[in-house]
Amino acid sequence: MGFCHETASIWQIVGYVILIFKILIPVILIIMGTIDLGKAIVSSDDKAISKSISSFAKRIIIAVTIFFIPTIIGLSFDLVTEFSQDIKDDYSNCFDCLLSPDDKCDTSYDGGIFG
Repeated sequence: MGFCHETASIWQIVGYVILIFKILIPVILIIMGTIDLGKAIVSSDDKAISKSISSFAKRIIIAVTIFFIPTIIGLSFDLVTEFSQDIKDDYSNCFDCLLSPDDKCDTSYDGGIFG
């Protein structure tokens, strides 16, 4: 067993935090953008509407980027091909704990500083 199996419970907690952020942050950004756009439309100020649309577009891009960060992390993990199978299995557990903390994370390690 390697580092990722020994510290799986920590990776799992981080995975739950990522899961919460992956959902909450995009929703909050979209709601804030919608509110700002609504205020600008109600004020009937063309300059404010233009600025609000630009800000809303940036928030949408940020929200989509945050939502896809786990996919980007997954792609970077997939690029690691030069390591032995044991190392791949170990980092695979880190990856699973980060991106699927409730399904695939193997926290069965019994020993070390956490056992």
